[in-house]
Parts: sequence; C-alpha cells; structure tokens
Amino acid sequence: MGKTAVIFPGQGAQYVGMAKDFYDSFEDSKKVFDEADDVLDIELKKICFEENDDINKTEYTQPAMVAAEVAIYEHLKNAGLKADVFAGLSLGEYSALVAAGAMTLADGIKTVRRRGILMQNEVPLGMGGMAAVIAMDADKIAEICENTPGKVQIANYNCPGQIVISGEAEAVKAASAALAEAGAKRVIPLNVSGPFHSQMLVPAGEKLYDFLQGVDVAEGFAPYYCNADAEEITDAAKVKELLKRQVYSSVRWQQTIENMIADGVDTFIEVGPGKTLTGFMKKINREVKSINIATVDDLAKLEELNA
Repeated sequence: MGKTAVIFPGQGAQYVGMAKDFYDSFEDSKKVFDEADDVLDIELKKICFEENDDINKTEYTQPAMVAAEVAIYEHLKNAGLKADVFAGLSLGEYSALVAAGAMTLADGIKTVRRRGILMQNEVPLGMGGMAAVIAMDADKIAEICENTPGKVQIANYNCPGQIVISGEAEAVKAASAALAEAGAKRVIPLNVSGPFHSQMLVPAGEKLYDFLQGVDVAEGFAPYYCNADAEEITDAAKVKELLKRQVYSSVRWQQTIENMIADGVDTFIEVGPGKTLTGFMKKINREVKSINIATVDDLAKLEELNA
C-alpha cells in the first residue's frame, strides 16, 4: 500500500464562498471558523463568505485561507481520512503544519496574519513584481535571472513548464523581455501586491522569525514536506528556520511532489479552494492518484478514490 498525502493550496486560490458549505453542514468545520474568528477578533467568516474587498488583501487572505483549509480538513479527518504526510504551497505550508499537529490552529492563524502584514509592508507597492514563465527550462530561466541587472529570481517551481519569477519591478520586466526573446512560450505579469519569495523579503523573513519565537512547535507531529528544501521534516527544531527562509526562498513545489512520490506517496488529496495543485500534479506525474476537495459535493470523490 502506498502513502496518502494531504496537500494545501496557497494564496491566489481564494474566492468568496470558500468552505461555506462545510461551515453550514458540519459542526467540526464550523468550530474551526468560530475559533479563528475568536483568535484574531476579525470576522474571517464574513471575509470568506460574503462579497468584500478584503479577501484579496494579503493580511486577510492568509488567515482566511488557513481557516478555510483547516475547516475542510478537520471534517475529513473526523470522517475517517488517514493521511501519512502533509505539504502546502507557500501559505498552504501553515495549513499543513496545523493538520500535521505541529502547530495549533490559534498559533497558525496568528502567525499567518503577522506573515501577511510583514510581506505586504516590506516593499512599497509597485516596487516589486512577479511573472509566470510558461514552457522554458528552469535552468535557463535561472541563468537569465542571474544575468539580469537588479534583483530577480525564481520564486516558484510549480510544475514542468510553469515557473514564477519575482523581484524588483524593473528587473522582473527586463528578465521577462529576455525570457520571451530566449524562447519562453509566454511570460505573464502577475497581479500581486509584492515580490513574494524573493530576496527583497529577507527582512520580512527575519521579522517573522522573531515572531515565531513566541509560537510553540509541538514534538511528534506527522511528517510534512517543507517548501524551502522540498524535504520531509519531522524535527520540531527545524520548523521556525524553514518558515523564515520560506518567505524569501524559492517554493520548490515540483521537487516536493517528486520527493513525496519517491518516498512512496501514490495518492494526493488537495484540500482547500480551487484545484490548482491537482492541475500541477497532472504535469508532474500522471501515474499517481490526485483529487481535490473544495466543496461538500467533492466528498463523493473520496468514495470513488477508495472504490
């Protein structure tokens, strides 16, 4: 029997109404949202469920996403889902830590709220940028970034054929032009509020690390795979350093999935809004099973998976 991994999407997958049907249908999901609201004294339920402008503001998006993802997972766990390992893309790493038992929901929610504020405020709006690069070799992209004046680097290794770059706005613009000229199929500027996962956020990572000193990471949690190194983590002493580095390091998602498969994972369950990670999976490895659970209707997919 192979292993089962639960994986959580990151910022960008959010939408108004996410996890509302779980909140309305299941007491265990409702408790997660109620606790998250109490912890922050913010109406996350309103941000998640009702039309508003805050859902796409980083400082609100991050705790709202974690609340929604953990709310769905909590019901799945109580309904009998047994996961062997966990992982999450960028922000989703915090949902993975809560699900794995490394961090309480309260600490996870408080940490991502601080993380969102730090990431938002570190670089003035308009000074940084990001772009998705379609259909170009990762090594070639890295080489062009290194040869571009200014600060620009690979931010996300999402899947074969999809890399994201990040850094100073002008450097990203120059690198994008060079990448297009060198043969990238498309280079798409992203509508983001900052240069996430770039060296411009090193100070934000350091400030987050200071905040994390007041957060407990429990021993004996279920294994999870970190973004910064794409490796399985079971040592509580490593977690805070990895979360610091994650703020300004490349998200090695493709490598994470490849390492999980090499370690015996053959079933992936994406928990949370959208199906971005399931889409990436089809490009990384079509041999493994992969489903997404975003709505109550999606629960039927679990029965099909076990059939």
